[in-house]
Amino acid sequence: MPGRGFTDMPKSMTAFGRARGTTADGSKDITAEIKSVNSRYMDCAVKLPRMYSFLEEKIKAFLTSKGIQRGKIEIYIGVDMLEQANSEVYLDRAAAASYIKALEALRDEFDLRDDISVMRVAANRELFSTRKPEDDAERDWADVQSVLSPAIDAFLERREAEGERLMADIAAKIEGIKTIVARIEEISKTDIQGYGAKLEERIKKFLSDFDVEISEQRILTEAAIFADKAAIDEEIVRLTSHFETFREISESSEPAGRKLDFLLQEMNRETNTIGSKCNNAEIAHLVVDIKAELEKIREQIQNIE
Repeated sequence: MPGRGFTDMPKSMTAFGRARGTTADGSKDITAEIKSVNSRYMDCAVKLPRMYSFLEEKIKAFLTSKGIQRGKIEIYIGVDMLEQANSEVYLDRAAAASYIKALEALRDEFDLRDDISVMRVAANRELFSTRKPEDDAERDWADVQSVLSPAIDAFLERREAEGERLMADIAAKIEGIKTIVARIEEISKTDIQGYGAKLEERIKKFLSDFDVEISEQRILTEAAIFADKAAIDEEIVRLTSHFETFREISESSEPAGRKLDFLLQEMNRETNTIGSKCNNAEIAHLVVDIKAELEKIREQIQNIE
């Protein structure tokens, strides 16, 4: 995990970090940039100068060691050589010959002015590379790491700050949903309690014209059947449990995005069940409100690691 005291809380997958520094011997000016957006998995691309391409896997491993596990991440390392100590410029002669031959073919086929010169050919930087002694590899990694590390720290700080903002907003939305659920529970209980009287009144009115009587027990039985079908106690209990689990996951140091996304699906399932059980216009509107808030939360969760 990061070594600078980053708090144990979900982090955003969107962030940017940058650092720049000169090596101790003054031979290189190094720039490191790291940025990321949300992704279901860890997807890391590293852009390096050709002579430092051997560091790609080290950089990816270093990133993982910092505790980053998800996100589409791009890392750029730029190295300006202030002194070319212990290095040689190498000409790829085969590539240069092929390149010049292609230029000559272009000239002849299209009857172009012949301005092929050393400087024009040399403008193709792909024909050149820099050779370095093998024993410089560890020093090169140490130089790059010295700049990459603070860039990643800045990146993580922004990830954490954005994650904190997202989770605060999500927590506020969850509290709002809890208030709506409490209101639904209250309405549902009132509906069920008054159903027996309403049922008796409707049945008596319907049968009065036919001079038919129905027993009080039958009415109570019908009311009990309705109450059992319309009861949302289990759904309320499960929703309450999901709210608590949501809070626990949000406070965990482990990546929380996928777990929270699954939990939101379960909340949505219980909300749908409540909507299907309750034959009440106000509850129907409140269920729509809950689903709208859950969808907003789902969109935010997509950006949580």
